[in-house]
Amino acid sequence: MPSLPELSTIAQTISLSLSPVFMLAGIGALLNVLARRLSRVIDRARTLEQLHPRSIGPEHDRHVRELRLLDRRITIINAALFLAVASAVMTCVVVVLLFVAELAHLHFGTLVALAFILAMLLLIAALIGFIVEVRVSLGAIHVREELLQEERR
Repeated sequence: MPSLPELSTIAQTISLSLSPVFMLAGIGALLNVLARRLSRVIDRARTLEQLHPRSIGPEHDRHVRELRLLDRRITIINAALFLAVASAVMTCVVVVLLFVAELAHLHFGTLVALAFILAMLLLIAALIGFIVEVRVSLGAIHVREELLQEERR
């Protein structure tokens, strides 16, 4: 008959899993920010898509440039979302592996470490995607020259 794990052993495993759980909370916050940014970009793209057919000349050109930029931002945010979710999944795998290893008396610390490293690399990639998208969005904000000319009195 297999022996049941000691309560202190389970408590120790729970303590070990706290760091990955806090990491999950941070990833959740990042996902929230990315989803909000994606929503705003999509709303702006829909607005421009409605204005696009009715615009002409320089205004039309501005709409086309902004739509291209919005499309690029959507792609970047989607990639960052995918990477953040993949990081969260790998973090959950780390927690599961910790408990399985303890309950089954398995010794695969290397596997747990590799899973955690992968989770961190995915998170780093998601954060890089986030900052790239922020930089792209800031690059899009240019006040038109005609609006910056001196005031007429």
